[in-house]
Amino acid sequence: MLRGSKVGLRARHEDDIPVLQAELHDDVVNHSRAQSRPWRPVTPGSDRSHFVVDDDEEGLVQFSVVRAADGTLAGSAALWGIDTHNRSAHIGLGLLPSARGQGLGADVVAVLCHYGFVVRGLQRLQIETLSDNTAMLRAAERNGFVREGVLRSSAWVMGEFLDEVLLGLLVQEWAP
Repeated sequence: MLRGSKVGLRARHEDDIPVLQAELHDDVVNHSRAQSRPWRPVTPGSDRSHFVVDDDEEGLVQFSVVRAADGTLAGSAALWGIDTHNRSAHIGLGLLPSARGQGLGADVVAVLCHYGFVVRGLQRLQIETLSDNTAMLRAAERNGFVREGVLRSSAWVMGEFLDEVLLGLLVQEWAP
């Protein structure tokens, strides 16, 4: 397990999947804001849930987020789009509603930075988030990410186009 001050990132357990599915995926608005694909229902227990881990997928590493204090499930986190040639990846995370607003997101980003830079030897990590996602913007900036641009009207979310903010962090800028 990778540990931060408030969270741990561990392998996904089978019993995490129904909770993540119900609280993150089945919330249509939340899912639509977090994913670049349109929401569609997934049958409970299906291996088509994006919370089911494919350990053979080289470009994606998925974690379950747990609270450091008691090990309870708090959400999901991932490094995705891992590019071993350019040594870069994207960060993604989703916290359960009961875990939001407690500073866990910034700690998740910090632990993912450690994993990406130290464990995987990456040069660059990147985050794309909706411009009104103040929690993710704050978590990224607390970890040294720099706003590199705005992708105007690039995300179709629940019937409207929204701006996305692109943030990046290079290994030499990272301060663990």
